[in-house]
Amino acid sequence: MKTFFNLQRLNQKTIFKMVTDFVTSIVLYILLLALIVGVLNILVDIKSMFFGSSNGGFAQIVSGVLTIFVLIDLFKTFVDYREHEEIRITYVTDATILIVMREIAVGVYVQRFDYQFILGMSILLLTLGVIRALAVKYPPIKSSHQAIIQ
Repeated sequence: MKTFFNLQRLNQKTIFKMVTDFVTSIVLYILLLALIVGVLNILVDIKSMFFGSSNGGFAQIVSGVLTIFVLIDLFKTFVDYREHEEIRITYVTDATILIVMREIAVGVYVQRFDYQFILGMSILLLTLGVIRALAVKYPPIKSSHQAIIQ
């Protein structure tokens, strides 16, 4: 009876690993496609900015570039998860900081700031910066059990 439960647990672990590998592969391909489309959009915006179309502009290019950086950070997070089967807080905070910076940059070019928005973004950036600094200063310590498994 004990062997049956160990075998069932092993199968559940294997099934979970297969499903998470499949899902992360799908997400990685979607992120790769989004990166390619994002770069193409930036190229179109640059072309329209140089040739005088009113659709393109510096604000769209800055927003697009920052969006590409966010996608690269998310891509890096998923690749790291596939390789190490853990999510690093530094990658997540980096992506979140980039998202906040993107919103601030877009807001600066559109000039739609009010004091609540600036205060909220400042507090959020400060909090994320503290979390990022603490994550670097105090990295997780692997237990002896984890070291044996890997």
